[in-house]
Parts: sequence; C-alpha cells; structure tokens
Amino acid sequence: MSGTRAVGFIGLGNMGGALATNLVRGGFEVVAYDAAGPARTPDGARWAPNPAEVARAVGTVVLSLPDGTVCGNVVGDLLATRDRRVTHVVDTSTVGVAAARQLAATGMAYVDAPVSGGVAGARKRTLMVMYAGSDEDCAHVEPVLAGLSDRRRRVGDRPGQAQALKLANNFLSASALAAASEAVAFARAAGLDMGVLLDVLNASSGRSGATIDKFPQEVLTGRYASGFSNSLMAKDLRLYLREVDETDTPAALAAVTEAVWEAFATAEPDVDFTRIYPFVSGS
Repeated sequence: MSGTRAVGFIGLGNMGGALATNLVRGGFEVVAYDAAGPARTPDGARWAPNPAEVARAVGTVVLSLPDGTVCGNVVGDLLATRDRRVTHVVDTSTVGVAAARQLAATGMAYVDAPVSGGVAGARKRTLMVMYAGSDEDCAHVEPVLAGLSDRRRRVGDRPGQAQALKLANNFLSASALAAASEAVAFARAAGLDMGVLLDVLNASSGRSGATIDKFPQEVLTGRYASGFSNSLMAKDLRLYLREVDETDTPAALAAVTEAVWEAFATAEPDVDFTRIYPFVSGS
C-alpha cells in the first residue's frame, strides 16, 4: 500500500471495529489486525496476521486497545519491526496520563486521542475524538482523525492531556450513572413509572447523560447493549484515582464512585456498564 490514504488499525473490538469501518467508508485503505483473529475485520479492510505486517504496510497506525500495557506491547512490536514504514501512532485507547507520556517517549510520533460517545456514536460519526500532541504530529494525522469522526477537538500539545480529559469525563459519566441508578430505584420504590420519571427528570435540574441517554436507550428498553463493559469503566476509574493522587487534587467522590464500580465489576465482570442499575437496585 502507498499514499496518505493507507492506514493501519490494531484492535477491532466494539469500538475499534466501528472506527475502522469509518476509515474504510471514508476511502482509506485499511490494514487491520486483532489478537482475536480475522473474524472482526471490517468489509473492505485487509487483514494482517501480526502487528509487524501492519508496520511494514503503512505510515500511520490507529490503536483501539484495552489498556496501557497492551498498547505498550503493540508499540514495542511496531518499533521492533525491520523495514517498518510506520512513523505515527494515533491511540484512541484509554491508557492514562502516565502511560501516554511513556508511549510518547518511545521514539514513535504519538498522538493521544481517546474517544467518547459509545459505539452508537462511532457508527453515527458523532463520537468525540479529543486529541493532544505536537503541532507537527497532529497536522500529520489530521486526515486520519477526520476519518474517525466528524467531531474532534485538539485539547493540548502534549500526549497525556487528552487522557486527563477522558478520565475526567468517564469519572463524571460513571458518577452520574451510579447516582441515577440509586435515584431511580428510590423513585420506583415509591411507585413511580420509570418512563414518567425520566421524562420529568430530563425537563428538570437532575438531568444528566445517564437520564437523557443511558436510561432511556438501555435500561428502560432492557437492551443493556451500549458496547462498553463495567470492567473497562472500573479500569478507567482506577486510572483516574491514580492520576488524582499524583496531582494531589480532591478525590472524595471519586473514591466512593470507584468503590461502587469495583464492586459491580467484581460481582458481574464484563457485562454492559448500563447494567449497574439492576446491580444497584437489586432488581
């Protein structure tokens, strides 16, 4: 493959598969790899049997992986590849501030670019891509970022800054969903209809992303299929608490929120994170 419209993609889970599909539909020649095998490869993409083949085929690789350890291993594989073409990595994973800084120090041009908006947002191209990196690196990968989503915002000039924003976002999301679960359980115990309750909350000061989106779409319908697991949310909250400790900023609410999600992930590992409502309510 040759030219700026060729891009690699490593990690084809729920989010990665949707983002890789966006790149294919955007006219990119996508070379894709996933540790689970070729079954997840989007139509129109070419499967690569290992990260080294991706590294030899393209200049920019997008990562969508579960944590910083896996990302570090993959970036190490890319760097170790003889005759590699890859020079730039766009990391859409949530890895934490420290891991992003470490990855940026490996010698690979690294753009920290976590995403928020869920799998549905990825498919609709409304997903928010928040990214940070040097002027030169961000300009180089801008066509790829545009291929991922129609909503993107450069939030800083140093890798790790986008991770800080993503962790703050997920702390707020996790707090709102846990709090809404308790509030809805209380109101239901008083005999209120959940649909009526959500209608009124969403016209009132208690509304949040949990009441506007997650409860109507996933809880009220019984779908519980947002595409994001409780175990990943618990991991993100652990990262957030670690970074808060490093910066010596307030964490009283974060500690309580993290404990709730750890208990949920321990009791029911890897279920959809919107299932926190039946977990909290005991229903």
